[in-house]
Amino acid sequence: MTQPYPHLLQPIDLGPIRLRNRVMMGSMHTGLEDRFWNYPKLAAYFAERAAGGVGLIVTGGISVNRRGWLLPGGGTMNAMGDVVNHRQVTQAVHANGGHIFLQLIHAGRYSYHPFSEAPSRIKAKINPFTPKAMSNRRVWQVIGHFARAAKLAKQAGYDGVEVMGSEGYLLCQFLCRRTNQRSDEFGGDIHGRGRMLLEVVKAIRKSLGPDFPIMVRLSLLDLVEDGNTQDEIITTALALQEAGITVLNTGIGWHEAQVPTIVTSVPRAAFRKATGVIKNQLRIPVVASNRINTPEVAEDILASGDADMVSMARPLLADPEFVNKAAAGQADRINTCIACNQACLDHTFANRRASCLVNPRACHETELVYARTQIPKKIAVIGGGMAGMAAATVAAQRGHDVTLFEAGNVVGGQFDMAARVPGKEEFRETIRYFTTQLAVTGVKVKLNHRVQKGELDSQFDAIVVATGVAPRMPSIPGIDHAKVLSYPDVLRAGKPVGGKVAVIGAGGIGIDICEFLLAEHSPQPLEDWTAQWGIDLQSHTAGGLVPKTKLEPKRQVWLLQRKIGKMGNGPGKTTGWVHRATLQQHGVTMLSGVEYLRIDDAGLHIREGGKEQLLAVDHVVVCAGQECVRDTVELGPNGRPIDSKFHVIGGADLASELDAKRAIRQGAELAARL
Repeated sequence: MTQPYPHLLQPIDLGPIRLRNRVMMGSMHTGLEDRFWNYPKLAAYFAERAAGGVGLIVTGGISVNRRGWLLPGGGTMNAMGDVVNHRQVTQAVHANGGHIFLQLIHAGRYSYHPFSEAPSRIKAKINPFTPKAMSNRRVWQVIGHFARAAKLAKQAGYDGVEVMGSEGYLLCQFLCRRTNQRSDEFGGDIHGRGRMLLEVVKAIRKSLGPDFPIMVRLSLLDLVEDGNTQDEIITTALALQEAGITVLNTGIGWHEAQVPTIVTSVPRAAFRKATGVIKNQLRIPVVASNRINTPEVAEDILASGDADMVSMARPLLADPEFVNKAAAGQADRINTCIACNQACLDHTFANRRASCLVNPRACHETELVYARTQIPKKIAVIGGGMAGMAAATVAAQRGHDVTLFEAGNVVGGQFDMAARVPGKEEFRETIRYFTTQLAVTGVKVKLNHRVQKGELDSQFDAIVVATGVAPRMPSIPGIDHAKVLSYPDVLRAGKPVGGKVAVIGAGGIGIDICEFLLAEHSPQPLEDWTAQWGIDLQSHTAGGLVPKTKLEPKRQVWLLQRKIGKMGNGPGKTTGWVHRATLQQHGVTMLSGVEYLRIDDAGLHIREGGKEQLLAVDHVVVCAGQECVRDTVELGPNGRPIDSKFHVIGGADLASELDAKRAIRQGAELAARL
């Protein structure tokens, strides 16, 4: 039988260890690393990925000392007590046929505490604490801490270590003029600025011998002012190779960069050519990273020679069986990462345990268990949106007899509309996954069937109401004018929209509508995307930044909200800024504290800042929230179903934005209990 992905599934040697394929689950902080009592959960999380076939796993960042903590009390490797905890992780991975590296990190000026330290006393914009400048003596101490941590990692059973020299953490801070203003042996030109990273590698190599695998994650594009050029990056990479590293992993962008690197709107494998440049300069294996989320994309990168391995962190969060499914020729069954960041990075930056929007079991493997039922039930699910499909597929997977009723002619619900927004094309992958799961798990799907109240009561043991939401229309004089459209009118029905548009409501849906109305292409070509954000993939300029191309707006758009304050707070912390920046690039006028007076033939009349004005628009698109749809269930005074066989989830339970994260989690958790 022909191997479906021959390059991706080919083994590779990294020093003394042989990986079963070229897939690496890259480092990603989950929050489980920071408390020793969570290590059994961390072990279960990694074990499931190892059992799923991934070749190499890299842990979330573990600090080499307390000053290098990402946050107070963060995960640290500096004592034998840490070794005992970490052995739970390594033993679980090895028992499932995998290999695992420990990522060694010092956060530098990104450390979120008042005792942080850095090459120079320069505060990061994303951190309220100003770091202390490290003395020459302190630099050498920290180099020793990296070597000590690596030695402890080996004792804990790790197959190797990754040294974090990317994304703007301490070693990356030493590498760049932006954060390194030293005049000693660790400053100056790239040879001086790169010395600390090289000395760390040399110290680890000296401590653990020539065969222990060392991987370094090096930033190929800093995407910040005063970042490194391609020549400086190549110089550093060659020096690392000479110092004895086993493999070079690649990083893109600093956390403070004002250029998106991993969100949904970033084209798939956008940075592969930057990796290809470095690979052509080195003898050692090189790993490609960022926005690689399907086996087809990964295979193409390897087949073209742009890299020797691919790093997929969030895709393995979304589906621990990614590799096994690819190897079995079942790529259509992969639960694809859509790069939404809503449950992974947004949680991490809020100091919450990470998970995954499309896979709520991620990092909850010991708590959210889909055990086979001993008492099969006949279950009806009303509504084929995200909540309904999650509940139906998990219930059927557990052995229940499930029928899903959908009033429309396709499944997907609100997510189907979101997938039509340029930059959110990846959302179609989630609909594809659940559609496939409905068939694989044996769910009976009844499309174009609007369930009436009482219709199913006597036929099923349990009825899940996932009927979703309907747009809320605010009480504005003239709201029934021909100029007024709802967001489903625009996204689902495809009604024509004029050249001048007012969008009422600046949450996630309002921003989606603006982007839908302003986009020229879907999906956006890579060259247009790099021009829009001012990226030189070859990094001939410092940091890989070039002037942005000025965009010509397709329409004149006003985005309005009643409340006073920042616009577009609906999207997540790590993605909202990208959407707001995109609207600014397209010249969208954003007004807050708006009072809507009336809509008439002249347009939308508003009062803003105490002054009345007319927006002479062709259309007004209303994105002013939603209302729950619960017409198939009898509710009591408390708003809950009177009959205990009914269960209300998703938008039918709480109509707040397009919260697919909550909807999928609710559906899965309910199905796990039924």
